Amino acid sequence: ASLNSVFTATPSPLSWRSLMTGAPSAMRETRRFIEMQTNLDYDALQPGAAAARAIRADAESLHLTPANGVRIRLTGPVPMSDEEFGSIAQRIGLMTSLMLAGVLLMLFLALRSTKLILAVLISLLSGLAVTSAFGLLALGTFNVISVAFIPLFVGLGVDFGIQFCVRYRAERYETSDLHDALGRAGRHIGGALTLAAIAITAGFFSFLPTDYRGVAELGLIAGFGMLVTYVLSVTFLPALLRLMAPAAEAAEIGYSNLAKLDRALLTRAKPVLIGAVVLALISIAVLPFLTFDANPLDLRDPKTQSVATANDLMQDPQTSPNAIEILTPTRQAAAQLSMALSAHPEVMAGVTIDGFVPDDQDEKLAAIQDASQLLDTTLDPFDSKPAPSDAELVQSFTDTAASLRGTAGDKVGEGPDAARKLADVLDRLAKAGALTRGAAQSLLIPDLKTLLSQTRDAMMAQHVTYDTLPPELLRDWVTKDGTFRVEAIPAIDTRDTANLKRFTDIVRAVAPHATGTPVIIEDSGRTIVNAFIEAGVASLLSIALILGLALRSARSVLLALTPLVLAGLATLATCVAFGLPLNFANIIALPLLFGIGVAFDIYFVMAWRNGACALLSSPVARAVLWSAGTTASAFGTLSLSEHPGTASMGVLLLISLLWILACVFFVLPAALGLFAGSENSSAA
Repeated sequence: ASLNSVFTATPSPLSWRSLMTGAPSAMRETRRFIEMQTNLDYDALQPGAAAARAIRADAESLHLTPANGVRIRLTGPVPMSDEEFGSIAQRIGLMTSLMLAGVLLMLFLALRSTKLILAVLISLLSGLAVTSAFGLLALGTFNVISVAFIPLFVGLGVDFGIQFCVRYRAERYETSDLHDALGRAGRHIGGALTLAAIAITAGFFSFLPTDYRGVAELGLIAGFGMLVTYVLSVTFLPALLRLMAPAAEAAEIGYSNLAKLDRALLTRAKPVLIGAVVLALISIAVLPFLTFDANPLDLRDPKTQSVATANDLMQDPQTSPNAIEILTPTRQAAAQLSMALSAHPEVMAGVTIDGFVPDDQDEKLAAIQDASQLLDTTLDPFDSKPAPSDAELVQSFTDTAASLRGTAGDKVGEGPDAARKLADVLDRLAKAGALTRGAAQSLLIPDLKTLLSQTRDAMMAQHVTYDTLPPELLRDWVTKDGTFRVEAIPAIDTRDTANLKRFTDIVRAVAPHATGTPVIIEDSGRTIVNAFIEAGVASLLSIALILGLALRSARSVLLALTPLVLAGLATLATCVAFGLPLNFANIIALPLLFGIGVAFDIYFVMAWRNGACALLSSPVARAVLWSAGTTASAFGTLSLSEHPGTASMGVLLLISLLWILACVFFVLPAALGLFAGSENSSAA
């Protein structure tokens, strides 16, 4: 097969080891690793791209190519980061186009005026610039979590702008005077916007005390951004509208055709709320099955070379990057820990420096010495013949082919058939050019030379002790102060998140001070989950306090917060139902759910307290509906990304927005009608 491949586009070198053993070479035998520190260009989107190109160019110049039977694959933090940015950039044109088209369509459906849309966008971009500048001044740089203030700001900034402009449109329908309409809009929506801005800001600032730096920084910037967008929405945005002077409104702004649904929700409030309670109970019941995937590899595109290579390496425990490291004070302690770890079936071995000192060396060396005496003249002959000329090769091929045909004769079977096929290939090589015959030699000879060289080196084995180990090997396993390293190698497939956690927990039960990639993954995941739980509880309490001070009614506070809690529970339950785990990327969607949900709840509760019984047919519902649609258009397109983490964020955002709308549009009006009727009557 190897000789015949000379005439194809994909030459196949002969493995002499496989020929002699009758088994294919193990991956461990054919792979070699080169670890290098590269110079990175942080001014580029992919800092390691230039280094990767240089590595591949060097490999090409050394003929280390697939055509020569060698495949070069790059993996590690740098290639992974570069390819991650590359996968994020894929479809960016399509996603951006769909995002802009969706946002503009939602703004048009909400505002129906080019001037109003332009004013909202100018106010939004101005606020984003101010908030970004504050973030850079306060923090210096953004991290992968804190940079999420951008979608938070855009989502809530658009909401504030739409709320004001829809209210302005409703007032402009009542009066043709632009100045009067702006003033009336401010008086009607100003209280709700102020309360929403204060509540959301307090909620985000509740992230500050958490242990997770990214979440704390996100809370600082997002909270400041809410103050900025609020101030702009009640000052800069009205000023822009005053200058642009939009045309008067010709029709009512609310959706009158939803009046029947309004009446149905008020008259049948109990069944709606019973359904909400059932939904909440089901959601609470499935929450224990919600998982958090802390494995960063799961957030990257598995089709990229760096991730595919890492996953490939993890199939072999010896090359898996998911080993766990433990430091011990003495060599004896390292040996004892190694034995304790190896006793667990999930741990293939606990490797120490003593693992490089072979057992039973006297018997092994004697066997090697016997083999060396038998093979010495074969491996190191006294006299070597010169390489054959091309003419001699042609004659040899012809003679061998004739001999093979003569041996095969008219016999039938696997052996005779193989002999005739080989004879045909040799005849073909004899008739081909010298270059083709040279290519055939390159497929056969190099691996044989390598095997002979390895065998020759093996025959020179000597007695090994701890004191004779190479210094460079000792540096990897023993520190200068005499601390010994133990490496726990997994015996199970750690590509599976559950297996990775089980392996980590077992090792940490034996050695609590262990470290390494699996430990870092588990601890970082726990830190992030705890940070979001702490921030969520603190946010909920602070918002409840602010709403209590503003509304002066415990019932109104409960009515405002209940849909938010229900939407959150339903969102997490949906994740369980669809097998969507939380991860480092999509968990950022939860603060957006929180901020938008609180704002929408407050708008409806304040409108009800001001006498609006038909909420769904009111301008408030129009503003809420298209504000949610704008946010969905802006961030829902993330679900189209080739990057798994970004796509999961987009999916979770869409799920959360759908549940927010469902709870605000159906559950909240029914709850207000059933429990806040007396308050509404007194307010009216």
